[in-house]
Amino acid sequence: MTDRTHLIGNFLARAGWDGAERKLIAADASFRRYERLRRDGASVVLMDAPPPQENVQAFCRVAQALIGLGLSAPKPLEVDEAEGLLLLEDLGDRTFTRALAEGEDEGLLYRLATDALIALHRRWAASSDRDAGESLPPYDDTLLLDEAALLPDWTLPALRGAPSTAKMRESYLAAWREVLPRARQVPDCLVLRDYHVDNLMLLDGREGVAACGLLDFQDAVIGPIAYDLVSLLEDARRDIAPGVVAEMLGRYFDAFPELDQEAFAESYAILGAQRAAKIIGIFTRLSWRDGKDQYLRHIPRLWGLLETGLAHPALAPVRDWFEREVPPAERVTPPPGGKA
Repeated sequence: MTDRTHLIGNFLARAGWDGAERKLIAADASFRRYERLRRDGASVVLMDAPPPQENVQAFCRVAQALIGLGLSAPKPLEVDEAEGLLLLEDLGDRTFTRALAEGEDEGLLYRLATDALIALHRRWAASSDRDAGESLPPYDDTLLLDEAALLPDWTLPALRGAPSTAKMRESYLAAWREVLPRARQVPDCLVLRDYHVDNLMLLDGREGVAACGLLDFQDAVIGPIAYDLVSLLEDARRDIAPGVVAEMLGRYFDAFPELDQEAFAESYAILGAQRAAKIIGIFTRLSWRDGKDQYLRHIPRLWGLLETGLAHPALAPVRDWFEREVPPAERVTPPPGGKA
């Protein structure tokens, strides 16, 4: 028995769930694992999030904030912050991804997801309880640049067989420094950061936006309102019908008629390109560092999303860098696992 297994056993005993049937339900791109526990017709979800890589305190804080805003995050039922263990309300199995595979209407699901985001932005702006927000980090340029740097730090070396030079890396970051301030011309809000169909649940028995369950928000920050919408509509893992994207953008704008749409479009393009560059780097790292080669299949889509963002005039400095340093012929998928 490993130390971690022993810790989990003790935690479940303290929570009154020892002896329950346990089944692994997810192990994602992070260090977290999830199990469903069943006993006597009841079920809960165990989140195993070992420190120091993971932080269950942040998850609990954001979950309680979302629940307080009338949104459907899994309620923490038992918490051991020191060991990174949580028992959570079980929201079921029906992610939006699964619902789409079962034939659920794409437009209906994306309307629900967009409406949940609209509700979050409205209610957060009107809320007098900002304790969660005050304790969360800002999505500042330092963090955005660190994320964007994953592309020259992981993907380009994987493609070229040699580390990126310091000069190339610095010119890349300088281009981003020039454009990132333009992403901040829109209001700030709670940003869940991984707002896409894999992390959204379709919940039976709940009305309105409460029918949209929210997962994977422990890395939440305070940043521009455009970020989560671009996460939803420029999904790293699936193509979305252009008509659906246009409808959701229009739906969001209709909900906020006072919003400067031109400033929002700039923010959306910049953050979408930054996110695509970041995830290209993350997916390469997952393959080369962690042996998770399955993520590489999404990289062609991400190059396409990056190019879509770079077409916006606000991204001219970053577009020029890519044209010079990584021309279109080089925007390909790296070999898996460091095996060229």
